[in-house]
Amino acid sequence: MDWEQTWSRSLPYGEFLATHGEARHQERWQRMYDQLALKPEERALLATFARRMHLLCVAGAWCGDCVLQGPILQKIQEACPALEVRFIDRDAHSDVQDALVLNAGRRVPVVVFLSEDFQECGRYGDRTLSSYRRMARERLGPACPTGIVPPDDEYTAAVTADWIDEVERIQLMLRLSARLRQKHGD
Repeated sequence: MDWEQTWSRSLPYGEFLATHGEARHQERWQRMYDQLALKPEERALLATFARRMHLLCVAGAWCGDCVLQGPILQKIQEACPALEVRFIDRDAHSDVQDALVLNAGRRVPVVVFLSEDFQECGRYGDRTLSSYRRMARERLGPACPTGIVPPDDEYTAAVTADWIDEVERIQLMLRLSARLRQKHGD
């Protein structure tokens, strides 16, 4: 997959929602965004990242998991100058989704972590570990919640921490990359 070319077809957060979300979807994403707040230590950590990263999120504005995770990714981007997040609609770009099939399914959201020069560094999705732990504990509800009722703050904080851990893992991979250390002289 040519990730740089795919990146050129992706959209920033607001444009993605305006293009692919109905008013009811946009309202759910906004409500979640307004509920989110990164902890001071999370903001401090994200501000230290030096290596440029691109996060390409394959999503659906209609998807309840995306309603939670999309705004989290946007908040992380806002706290991290080295990070740029873009979104691409699963249904409008089936070629991308086909390249990211998980467990024989077209799941969303899935994030592809890319270096500054669009080399793939990792993939993460469709749900974080905290999400799967909660689902296993509760053993109820649809496979993909609607996003109509926002999750509680404790759960949201756990999912946010999962995403920050994964962003940090990729940042450290990039900081320790011999190829990029030679390029940047660090």
